Amino acid sequence: MIQLAIADDEALFRKGMMALIQDWPDMHVLLDAQDGEDLLEQLRQAGNLPDVLLLDLNMPRLNGIETAKIIRETYPELKIVVLSTYFSNAFVLKMIELGAAAYLPKNSDPAEMRQTILEVVANGFSYSRPVLEIIRQNLQQKSKPKLRMPFGIELTGRELEILQLICEEYTTAEIAEKLYISPRTVDGHRNNLLEKLDCKNVAGLVVYAIQHELVRVGPDGGGFS
Repeated sequence: MIQLAIADDEALFRKGMMALIQDWPDMHVLLDAQDGEDLLEQLRQAGNLPDVLLLDLNMPRLNGIETAKIIRETYPELKIVVLSTYFSNAFVLKMIELGAAAYLPKNSDPAEMRQTILEVVANGFSYSRPVLEIIRQNLQQKSKPKLRMPFGIELTGRELEILQLICEEYTTAEIAEKLYISPRTVDGHRNNLLEKLDCKNVAGLVVYAIQHELVRVGPDGGGFS
């Protein structure tokens, strides 16, 4: 059962989301909060943390951006799916930078949201084509210098191979089958990548890989089809 938290100051939208999710047998709303402060207070008191947080950006007292910053530091294992009416490049890039595992407009189809949650739980992230295009455009800006790998960090061929497959949204089991290794070995390589590249979660790992051109993306590269 996937445990969810919802943080949104619009009560009607929040309650509508909860009613929708009730019809999904594999998901359950563990927490619902009216803003960031309310969410953090509930998380502090919760016996078990949710798996995924559905987070609005425009909230009183503590908005989504500030909430995400605190979540990243305090509950890095909690995966954030942004649901917002704001879909500008600046907002998308900022939330991806803060480790958001997915970014969806509020008018998304319920089936798309459900699939996104499932992919986030399975893979650690789920970036739609519009979001990936925003990331690519940002990296292609002529004024943005190419990032170099920090001195002293070296990745093995196997780590690069697994990083590529992670970015192509293969699950641990699928990577293991594809490379003829055990899922435990895949997990070990992924943990090494997170430690070497100083990333808190898989979403951050994907963004780092794209920024430093460690993976092939786009139609020719095979990634993010």
